[in-house]
Amino acid sequence: MVEPLSLFVPREFAGERIDVVLPRLAKGLTRSRARRCLEEGLVEVNGRPVKPSLRVKGGEELLVRAWEPEPISLVAQDLPLAVLYEDRDLLVLDKAAGMVVHPARGSPHSTLVNALLYRLAGEGVAGGRLGLVHRLDRGTSGCLVVAKNEAALASLQASFKARAVEKTYLALCHGLLEPEGRLDTPYGRHPRDRTRYTSRLPSERRALTAWRVRELFPGATLAEVALHTGRTHQIRVHFAESGHPLLSDPVYGGTRREARLAPENPVRRAAEAIGRQALHALRLGFPHPRSGHGLLFEAPVPEDFARALAVLRAGGPSNQSR
Repeated sequence: MVEPLSLFVPREFAGERIDVVLPRLAKGLTRSRARRCLEEGLVEVNGRPVKPSLRVKGGEELLVRAWEPEPISLVAQDLPLAVLYEDRDLLVLDKAAGMVVHPARGSPHSTLVNALLYRLAGEGVAGGRLGLVHRLDRGTSGCLVVAKNEAALASLQASFKARAVEKTYLALCHGLLEPEGRLDTPYGRHPRDRTRYTSRLPSERRALTAWRVRELFPGATLAEVALHTGRTHQIRVHFAESGHPLLSDPVYGGTRREARLAPENPVRRAAEAIGRQALHALRLGFPHPRSGHGLLFEAPVPEDFARALAVLRAGGPSNQSR
């Protein structure tokens, strides 16, 4: 059993039923379980139990008692992994696009954690963490490091926290970016959709993204992106909210932009060729957790990303490189 869960209702939810709002605010709580909690008097609004039909005004404080997330069983599975480097302390992978990192509601199996449970059976890091220091979105390919023992995990976590890690991505986005630039913004969950993030609300958390253009195409840009913070969906949000969503991104506007293009448009055809958000974790650098020596790894551009680039390079005149 976990501790009671305290939540705050954003003003944007005003007028909605509490049984609809609650699972959107509490990650891991399904609507059916939220309703049961409400019916059993386990949910308080401003200190008083409420019914599922209550409509919130925004600004309320919620307390959910006797709450726990949906249980997820971890099963070892022999799944293919592309290994870039391995020693007794760590494993560096080239994660395939489409592979979920951690089991969750809707993706309980065939995840990276399931594969690591099989591959690292008997290694020093126990439990469900398996030395995961950072994550990549399901649709993002590329470099990811896993610690193989507790000491390596603590060291790598400290390096990430101190921003002593180089994280470089390739991104294909709509429109033409300036040759280089950077965005330093507030960052947090979207107030109306808890699965999304935004830089357009006041927040103490910051997100810093820098880029330089690698190649320009008619209607699209290939950029090399440096992450100086590691917020969830950071590149996708920053580019989308700057008017340049990633190709084939269904969450932050890429696919909507493509739907307005003619079927023969090279940008639309490139998005169809990649079929997932056009983001690849190209390079990852960090100090070795045991020796302190700098390590730098690069994941090759995957076939789907290369196909999208080939479509763009063949689709228009006077492509420019920078």
